[in-house]
Amino acid sequence: MTDVTNKEPFPVSAIEVAMAPVINLTDEAAVKVAELLAQEGDDQLALRVGVKAGGCSGMSYEIFFDTDVGPEDHEVVFGTVRVRVDPASAPLLAGATLDYMDGLKDAGFHIENPNVQRSCGCGQSFS
Repeated sequence: MTDVTNKEPFPVSAIEVAMAPVINLTDEAAVKVAELLAQEGDDQLALRVGVKAGGCSGMSYEIFFDTDVGPEDHEVVFGTVRVRVDPASAPLLAGATLDYMDGLKDAGFHIENPNVQRSCGCGQSFS
């Protein structure tokens, strides 16, 4: 009989790490993106989240709908929403969460990114 009482943590394999989503969506963000995609009326569209050089702190986010699929894109599905991240942006977004807030203050999409070391006052750029 095998002893299953060992409480040692299991090592995480490279495959499991590679399979973890690069970015997560909150329920609020997934619902809002699904609404916006439905308005577009194109079943081939996905939400593309990326990072590009620019902004006050050196890097800025880009979020848009896209039909292009790169051979090395990371794709994750949240309900009916497909999210794609290009391989260059993936390490900068690893573990990030896209949220959506509706209200009078700070309405819109916001990215909570554990990789950010500093950001500018406008909240749109980081390093």
